[in-house]
Amino acid sequence: MKISLSAAFLALSWASAAQAACSSNLLVDNFANYANHLNSLGQYTSDDGTTTNLKADVANKKITFTGGINSYFYTTFACEKATTDGYNAITFPLKGPANAKFTIELQTSTTCSAAYTSKTTQLSGVTGSTQTFTVPFSAFSGANINAIQGIVFESFTTTGAWEIGQIELVCAGGAGSSSSAVSSSTKPASSTSVASSTSKASTAASSSTTSKPTTSATLSTVVTKPASSTSSAVAGQCTPLLVDDFASQSRLTFLFYNAMLLPSSDDGTMKAVADRPDTATSVIVSGNHLTLTPANTDSYWYTMLGCTKATNIYGGIGMTIKAPAGTTFTIELQTSATCDSSNPKLNDLTSTQLGWTFDGTEKYYTIPFSKFTGLDTDHVLTLLFAGLSKAITLGPIAFYCGTTGTAYPVPSTVAVVEPSATVPATVGPSAFVIDTFANADSNNLGFYHGGDDTTHFTRTSGKLTINTQGNSDLSWYTQLSGGCTDFTPNDKGYLHIAYTGSNSFTIALQQHNPTCNPDINPYPYTWDSVEASRYSDSGKTNVYVPLSHFNIDRTKTIGFALKGFFTNTATVISKIEIVTTVPSGTLVPSKLATAPLIFACTRPNSFAFAIDDGSPEFAQRVVASVAAANIKVTFFTVGAALLDASTNLTNVYKGMLAAGHQVALHSFTHPPMEGLSSLAAIDWELQQDIDAVQKTLGISSTYFRPPFGTEGARIRQRLAALIPGSKFVEWSVDVQDWLWATSTTPEKQLTNFQADFIDIARKTGKQLMRVDQCLEDPNAPPL
Repeated sequence: MKISLSAAFLALSWASAAQAACSSNLLVDNFANYANHLNSLGQYTSDDGTTTNLKADVANKKITFTGGINSYFYTTFACEKATTDGYNAITFPLKGPANAKFTIELQTSTTCSAAYTSKTTQLSGVTGSTQTFTVPFSAFSGANINAIQGIVFESFTTTGAWEIGQIELVCAGGAGSSSSAVSSSTKPASSTSVASSTSKASTAASSSTTSKPTTSATLSTVVTKPASSTSSAVAGQCTPLLVDDFASQSRLTFLFYNAMLLPSSDDGTMKAVADRPDTATSVIVSGNHLTLTPANTDSYWYTMLGCTKATNIYGGIGMTIKAPAGTTFTIELQTSATCDSSNPKLNDLTSTQLGWTFDGTEKYYTIPFSKFTGLDTDHVLTLLFAGLSKAITLGPIAFYCGTTGTAYPVPSTVAVVEPSATVPATVGPSAFVIDTFANADSNNLGFYHGGDDTTHFTRTSGKLTINTQGNSDLSWYTQLSGGCTDFTPNDKGYLHIAYTGSNSFTIALQQHNPTCNPDINPYPYTWDSVEASRYSDSGKTNVYVPLSHFNIDRTKTIGFALKGFFTNTATVISKIEIVTTVPSGTLVPSKLATAPLIFACTRPNSFAFAIDDGSPEFAQRVVASVAAANIKVTFFTVGAALLDASTNLTNVYKGMLAAGHQVALHSFTHPPMEGLSSLAAIDWELQQDIDAVQKTLGISSTYFRPPFGTEGARIRQRLAALIPGSKFVEWSVDVQDWLWATSTTPEKQLTNFQADFIDIARKTGKQLMRVDQCLEDPNAPPL
């Protein structure tokens, strides 16, 4: 079979370890793949989580960070035999505070399967300018240079900005590198390590349970530096390397990433699936599993592996599989000595050749590299499944250590527990029925009722049946008046909804704009939302919501909306009404804070631009358009794409920040967040985005725009809980650039933005600015 992947998917710079006497220096790390926490040898590299402002400067081949006496940065080897290979020193450019000192720790072992010991050398003579240090291995007294496991930069005596440039091992008889090395003074010190349970590094790549290791602070729990020089890492010790834990549907089928933030996708021919708002194909992610339903035996699915060096570390790749009896398919490993995915070597075996059989239950299966004749395990590019005879479900995929593997544990998820406090019942002044669904287009008050999509709302025999198939963007509306109505006299009363079926939806009370003019945007002006399930009675047939729990200007009320449905189970509603109080024994929950829903500026005569992440290749051209217009805007960024170095979005957004623009949050993988199945899944999206923005850009933000504009009580409540003072930002004018996003001419997004939107905005005569400026945020920069 000849199936290869486009080179555009992969932009990596790698070098293989020397296998014979050297003729030139060995490149250990030029930081081109630090976003994947891999050095140029394909081995793990990281800081200890205590540095700040850490950044891999790929163009200038250096890592920069702010560190101090307790900070360290390390890079690992697959047991480098430097003596055999002819290397006699470490060389690297470095810049640090003048007169500071730092320590180099060399981790070596007696053999490649023994525990390592640490030998340290303190370096002085730091000038404040970039200088090259060459440290001979002889400075590490007692070290076994023929079994190097790691190099650690540590104990920076002056807290400040540090830079470490391209790290190389010096070839004793070779041509060396292009720059001349100048040795700095060294002060040898020797200390032997004893096994400990808190080693700071091992020769194997570590991984997070939710995504590829990145520069996020969560890695500090993976590797920790001991107080002394002792270490427990056994030479050759290995931690399984996660490829994908299938934590997110949108990460896989919207952004096309695996957990390593590398490309992953089907070929577009998997069987179509109906009524799924988050995916159009049967590539379905659920419960940390992936189900593939092929349309025919030509369908395939792949996940890229980052040109992983597996030799002497990983014995193969494992995963759980559930498939019907008789299922067969082909497993393909793609390799390339140059890490070029455009013309890889294809290595194929069938499931039968691997000895796999299926019986409809989930079992663990391995792909041993030893089964593939001549497999280049130094450069493993891609795993591909093809020729699927039946649907299969995969569990988490990971490289396993040694010759046998075990199933990668499904990431544990801690359920989000909402407050259970209650409030005393109140008594309102009057009761009246709003809707019993007797009429086609109007409710019992004579005002409009109806839904966004009639195919998902059915009104029969005085009942309304709603089944949006999990599409949380669809709503049903029932109005209280033809314009504005003052609903405050009912503040002590309750909204009552009689229902059967699912209570997994949101109830909103909508507010008109300040002038109650439907011809002026935005209309509605805002609304507040609550979860129906929190206010449901124990029998799950009645919902009672205190009207005071809708935090809007209730003197300008429009009506109610039922929205944010996130299950495939139907909801059948027979009555919507206002009642004076709740039945005896009914517990009324406390109001949970919701992030305010914002559609419009508060600053007079202002107009704010808010731009969501789009195609990365157009990002810099958008920036150029904004710069040419001499305006300041707000950019909402997706965290996963920000962490992907190949998009260059981190550099783009850093430039935007430096130019005075605002950068804010837009989720981690861009799902319709109110449609996610659990509060924990919503929290994951928010927290991962917060962490990504903090780590890559060094900023935090209280501004959030939901993907697709999808809103509901759960996402607004979780946003308010995770980010106090947060704002849930929508829009009142739509440039409709999204119409071109999936067309054959996506570049028209730019044309629409440049020629139409900016010009239209200027013609309003309003002052153009950032979102935080138009909302008169006291923390926003002055105009």
